[in-house]
Amino acid sequence: MLGDYSLIPKESLWALIPMIVYVIVAFIPKVHAITSAFAACVAGMILTAQNPAMTGKLIVKSLGSTLGLIGLIIMCGAGLGYVMSQARVSHTLVYWIVKYIGVKTENRAILCVILTTTLVCGLLGTLAGGCAIVAPILIPVVAAAGLKPATVACLFQSSGETGLIWGPFTGPTVALLAITGLSYGRMMLWAALPYGLIWLIVIYWCGKKIQKDPSYDETYELAEDEKNIINITPNEKRTTIAFLLSFIVLLGYSMISHQAAAYTVIVMVVLALIICAFSKMGISNMFKSFAKGMGNLAGTFFLFILLNMMLEYINFGHGFEALGKLMVSFVGEGSRATVVILGTLVGSFGINGGAVAQLKVTNDLFVEALKVTHVPQEVWALALICGSRVTTSIYPGSNMIAPMGLARSESLKAMLFGGWAVSMTSIVFIIIWALIGMPIFFPV
Repeated sequence: MLGDYSLIPKESLWALIPMIVYVIVAFIPKVHAITSAFAACVAGMILTAQNPAMTGKLIVKSLGSTLGLIGLIIMCGAGLGYVMSQARVSHTLVYWIVKYIGVKTENRAILCVILTTTLVCGLLGTLAGGCAIVAPILIPVVAAAGLKPATVACLFQSSGETGLIWGPFTGPTVALLAITGLSYGRMMLWAALPYGLIWLIVIYWCGKKIQKDPSYDETYELAEDEKNIINITPNEKRTTIAFLLSFIVLLGYSMISHQAAAYTVIVMVVLALIICAFSKMGISNMFKSFAKGMGNLAGTFFLFILLNMMLEYINFGHGFEALGKLMVSFVGEGSRATVVILGTLVGSFGINGGAVAQLKVTNDLFVEALKVTHVPQEVWALALICGSRVTTSIYPGSNMIAPMGLARSESLKAMLFGGWAVSMTSIVFIIIWALIGMPIFFPV
């Protein structure tokens, strides 16, 4: 609620000032996302005249919010990912893919990088972490097939991004399901699967183009110890098989019984316990690893609490309602396609600060217009995915630099080529889908 000395009237566009502060600060180079969220919260506190007691109550409320739950799930995902790494489950998966694809040609090598990176990043829920596991195993194999570092780097990013939108328990997926209310199966069918397939097809083409372009002249120089093929023990095989079977059963149960997002936390812990039992790493060591992995994303959890507070400050002044009425006055009540296209473009080029944050912020900006124009959530999910993924692919940032470094490449040109190719193709697809596909499959 607004304080007694609020500087903004109720239901006013002035209530969106914290959002504007967040967006402006987020685009300042080298500024951490927490800094931009904190600045937005300070602006919100001042504008809505919140006293310390009111702020404390809002913090408690935010801890139990949807964003708070998503933050906890992401932390648990990081914990599970660390346990998987310690038990070498991730390494075993990579080894199996490399072995059964048979990396002998450039095309097969490109396909191997795409499949492996998509799978591992989707299971671990992290782009940099997934690439860090994949890189030392894959690079010696694909280097022998003739792949360039620039090619591998380009493939790493777009494949990893695809894994993040396909993985059932990744932060972006959990956030998208919570925001749209869609089931995982329906979200995949209408949004994530077609979007991800477009990215993988385009990035495969980009990889082949980079391979043929003589201007990308980086080559791999491997040390002798890197040429040795890794060995997978029988115990690691058993642990990985147990993990995969359990993962499939738990995912299947979730889809059949329509479990809520909170179920994901139980899944993470159960999978970690299964890995613990089969790997014989000991339950104490398992929980130490789980906690260590969670601790790596404590900052993300804090960020989500601040973001929820920022959104609450905006809601105190009914800023989103005021924006929705303004949008509807411009686009008209029947212009569903316009809302979808605007949402895609605003998310892609106008909002920065992490995929989950972008999903939430973009949705809240358009929530009122969505209600009035009756945009189906299946189509809106596609727009949200695009808006949250394009930003990291067209601007140099951690999601671009980390895969480039792990692939041992210094070619930012290749990263931007791949990023802009997949991004512009997906935006064109959504525009066509909004104008032609949506009226056919989702008539009013």
